[in-house]
Amino acid sequence: MIIKNKDLLCSKAIIGDWCNAFDKSTFNIMNPATNESIGTLPNMGEHETIKAIEIANEAFQMWKNQTVDFRSNILRSWAELIRENKDDLAVIMTMEQGKTIKESIGEIVYSASFLDWYAEEAQRPIGRMMPAHQTDQKILITHEPLGVGATITPWNFPALMVMREVAPALAAGCTVVIKPSELTPLTPLALVKLAIDAGLPLGVLSVITGDKKNTPKIGDVLTSHLKINKISFTGSTATGIMLAKKAMESVKKMSLELGGNAPFIVFDDADIDAALTGLISSKYRNSGQACVATNRVFIQKGIYNDFIVKFIKKVELLKVGNGLDADVDMGPLISIEASENMENYIKDSLLKGGELLTGGKRHKLGKSFFEPTVIANASDEMMPCQCEIFGPLTMIQKFDSEEEVIKLANNSIHGLAAYFYSNDRKRSWRVSEALKAGIIGENTVSFSTPRAPFGGYKQSGIGRNGGSEGLVEWQEVKYRCIGDLN
Repeated sequence: MIIKNKDLLCSKAIIGDWCNAFDKSTFNIMNPATNESIGTLPNMGEHETIKAIEIANEAFQMWKNQTVDFRSNILRSWAELIRENKDDLAVIMTMEQGKTIKESIGEIVYSASFLDWYAEEAQRPIGRMMPAHQTDQKILITHEPLGVGATITPWNFPALMVMREVAPALAAGCTVVIKPSELTPLTPLALVKLAIDAGLPLGVLSVITGDKKNTPKIGDVLTSHLKINKISFTGSTATGIMLAKKAMESVKKMSLELGGNAPFIVFDDADIDAALTGLISSKYRNSGQACVATNRVFIQKGIYNDFIVKFIKKVELLKVGNGLDADVDMGPLISIEASENMENYIKDSLLKGGELLTGGKRHKLGKSFFEPTVIANASDEMMPCQCEIFGPLTMIQKFDSEEEVIKLANNSIHGLAAYFYSNDRKRSWRVSEALKAGIIGENTVSFSTPRAPFGGYKQSGIGRNGGSEGLVEWQEVKYRCIGDLN
């Protein structure tokens, strides 16, 4: 596939304006499907990060004082440009991330919807008047932009993870320094290029690029610099905890969207065909590399055998290949290391009593490609049942009762998403309330929308993206007590 708008394939970072690293050093961006370089970008570090923060702070003084209409119009124009260039953006994303071109287009279009939503949400009332405690007083509560923020984003959804933070930040009047994953920085840079084309003033958004070695150095500056007022991070729980410790030294506000270990429960009374379709989508979309992807599957004993037979047939129909090919269902994993992790998970599960039903090894295409895999007789002692798999591996377990499966589903340090299928209305209420997760998919796995808050319980994070809650995450609350009014 050809990129028509060549300007979207950036070779520079942006700190106030397009630029190289101070020392002119670069690093390669690799295509996980071919293991070939698709471009080079500046390899930045501490000094460039400090400059980006200073420029963002200067831009904040201007940006916060713009009218909400001015900011909203830019967000809308940006969204339109993204949709107009969705095919080119999708090719860039697939080349650097590996997901299918269909999934990339879907992510691009969905990402633009966050701009639409927050362009409108910023127009809605913020703040309130309250009855005062004295007769000569008035109480006023207002929301103000937080200031300069930093967002550190992962590689699995390189457009979405940027836009769901940047959209509310800009709508609120904040400026943002973006540190994308060293594996997928081309998509965020292309998006910011379109933001500037839409009229976004230079300095409001900066994108710092750096390789794996320099990323911790950049993170240290972002978490410690006194002009950064908020850190937003999406990634592993371990990294999130480390960043939180550093950020708390200067008491920064944080939004952390961390690991998931989503259960997928199918009760005897469920619509089996609907559950099968949902499970395939939830588990194998993006080759299983999603924080809300199904990790552990629980099937009630009355339908277990029938469900397994039908599920395996569907899994074995999935076509693995280069994401740029139109008829592919699953692209490669992000790296060869990710394939090695899959092999370790499978080995551990089989040693502990798991039964391999299909898949189980690297795909014949080699490199980072892996077969969609299913293991039955899963248990909590197995590695993939206690961590975020991030690969096309389904762990299946049989259960007897509702009480038993709730206990199993909640037996995790994570609590991001949970899914269940049942046609019993009373049971549905009980299960939804009993599951300890921030997002519940009840007879569906299609819950994503900018209108609703996204986030988790327990060690799956702090704060929410999306909805009115996402805007508040980028605001300070000010209480004014006005006296001597009589």
